[in-house]
Amino acid sequence: MHLPAPEKVEAFAEPFARFAGARIVLLGEATHGTAEFYRARTAITRRLIERHGFNIVAVEADWPDAGRIDRHVRHRDTVTNDEQAFARFPTWMWRNEEVATFVEWLRVHNEGLPLASRVAFRGLDVYSLRGSIAEVLAYLEKVDPPAAKRARERYGCLTPWQSEPSWYGRAVAMSERDSCEDEAVSQLREMLDRRLEYAGKDGEAFFDAAQNARIVRAAEHYYRIMYRGSTESWNLRDRHMFDTLQLLLEARGRDAKAVVWAHNSHVGNAAATAMGWQGQFNIGELCKTAYGEEAASVGFGTDRGTVAAADDWGGPMWVKKVTPARSDSYERVFRQSGIARSLTHLTDPRQGDLRAALSRPQLERAIGVIYRPESELYSHYFEAVLPEQFDAYVWFEETGAVTPLAVERPHGVPETYPFGV
Repeated sequence: MHLPAPEKVEAFAEPFARFAGARIVLLGEATHGTAEFYRARTAITRRLIERHGFNIVAVEADWPDAGRIDRHVRHRDTVTNDEQAFARFPTWMWRNEEVATFVEWLRVHNEGLPLASRVAFRGLDVYSLRGSIAEVLAYLEKVDPPAAKRARERYGCLTPWQSEPSWYGRAVAMSERDSCEDEAVSQLREMLDRRLEYAGKDGEAFFDAAQNARIVRAAEHYYRIMYRGSTESWNLRDRHMFDTLQLLLEARGRDAKAVVWAHNSHVGNAAATAMGWQGQFNIGELCKTAYGEEAASVGFGTDRGTVAAADDWGGPMWVKKVTPARSDSYERVFRQSGIARSLTHLTDPRQGDLRAALSRPQLERAIGVIYRPESELYSHYFEAVLPEQFDAYVWFEETGAVTPLAVERPHGVPETYPFGV
């Protein structure tokens, strides 16, 4: 099916109404730095919110950062601290004009609605050790100062490593220090044991704080095992994202419906890829297992253009030229169709011949926050069976890089600029 440009929101989003009956719609991206993917997800998400009752947007981002956006879009009281949202590497992944446009639309959409009916914006990821510790302590200082003192003592085991948590993992792996697992678990347990008392004062504030305590526990575990191998740490991260999504759905109640924004490698069914064949699972596979047809996964792909990415982890962002896809890839198959933008419903029974033609394992490209075109085959391709990986696939033959927002706030601009909310 031909698609118009995603800027034509109504026309672009119309074919995605077929997923209106799902409880979870997972929207992917083949890169973390392509404008068309963000615009397309914005158009689809707007449609699902406006017409079909979706009320949670859950993204591959840290909980505290997304929490500031959530307070902004749901017109809740802002929190002032020294941290800016999405200010650490990779800043451009969420701090960009495309996301800002969606955030401001969501704020306007929520305006005038009862608080309980407003659409939430939440983070699913596990990396925010420092930010989540700070959030737990700030919460307890307000509601229970003696408990805050105990929490500070427990988290003292981790605070020397907050700026570089990977160093904590290396020190534990090399037996240079004991782990802080018991302290992180004890703090979470104490908060959950007192949930009735805390939630009775402010249920939403407690939910937020308890999730931050869960993240501290999960982050401690993640950084401690990351040196054992990629499979164990990958699975822990995606299990955490899935568990967080389930908590969000449970908290919202029976009418909860979520849109997830994450990379293709997270939202597609890992069992249909080389990742799964090597023992990794992801949030897409877990959603399919738990929710069946109530979970729909949409992949995105492109052949060429530009992308915002770094050379190495922690390095500066560059706008890089995307090399045309390999001849033995799914991307080349879609390029050869001659259609500039398309939507393919891979589970449509009327598309049996097409599904069969695409069911031979082929290479698929994945670009994250790092792009190394000089080693593209080894760095950015993996084998997959596309019709088993996704329910639908969105194709853009040529794409461009996202437009980053400034990290530093200009002098005289309110501290909510642009995502410090």
